[in-house]
Amino acid sequence: MYGELMIFGGRAHPELAMEISAYLGVPLGKVDCFNFSDGEIFCQLQENVRGADTFVIQPTCSPVNTNLVELLIMLDAIKRASASRVTAVVPYYGYGRQDKKDAPRVPITAKLVADLVDQAGADRILTMDLHATQIQGFFNVPVDHLFAAPVMLEAIRALDIPDLVIVSPDAGGVERARAIAKRLEVGLAIVDKRRVGPNEAAVMHVIGDVQGKAVLILDDIIDTAGTLTHTVASLIEHGAERVLAAGVHGILSGPALERLESSPVEQILVTNTTPLEEKLERCSKLRPLSVAPLLGEAIRRIHQNSSVSSLFV
Repeated sequence: MYGELMIFGGRAHPELAMEISAYLGVPLGKVDCFNFSDGEIFCQLQENVRGADTFVIQPTCSPVNTNLVELLIMLDAIKRASASRVTAVVPYYGYGRQDKKDAPRVPITAKLVADLVDQAGADRILTMDLHATQIQGFFNVPVDHLFAAPVMLEAIRALDIPDLVIVSPDAGGVERARAIAKRLEVGLAIVDKRRVGPNEAAVMHVIGDVQGKAVLILDDIIDTAGTLTHTVASLIEHGAERVLAAGVHGILSGPALERLESSPVEQILVTNTTPLEEKLERCSKLRPLSVAPLLGEAIRRIHQNSSVSSLFV
């Protein structure tokens, strides 16, 4: 049996760490993190973690490299302080889209990052909606892979939209969209998309009936929102009456917020696996959903050595 449950949060998403702490009724561990003038990161634990079951909450979102390195440093600090176990809680796994060698002379950076997290001292990984589920196999330690589906389902049901059709914006997201459509007992449509460059996609055509329907586009990552806005336009061209969207990870970089604000999409459901506070101020269509209770319950079950998968039955 591992020791006392202790939770630490990095600087990537302190709001989420505080929400999880409140859900569990466990105070956040004190840690002093700052940058030297040359940019180097320094972290020092202000708590005794010897023999403790520790969890470090740090999504590797923007600035990705800074937050990733800070995660590695915190893991190393906790391991060297003799914690009995350290779990890296990474709600959004940065570099997850670089998960295969699909062109000559390119890296598989998702695997490289997994190796770094392993070597830094993580005994377990807790993450959510990986871009590709096989990334779990990149780690040499156990991975608990959560899904935001329960949170999404509750939010979509609350909207109470008649004649709803769930839309996958590409072939890779069909399994996710089908699972949600099945639970809601609504229709499913797929958009045929061809990627023509980094952060650039061209929508080809819609597979399924959206004529006169309310549609909800379901994706795992909304980054620059180029794919999403093209998909919205294509669905309207094919007769969709209303268009909404949902994304697990609201990266929303570059021109994303401006694109969404000027798009015909009515609203966008997005979870707080990454910080949303500033983005909500710039885009009135965003509807935040908290995954803190889901992550908090998973942490409790890991600590108690009980089932995590039963959260999704």
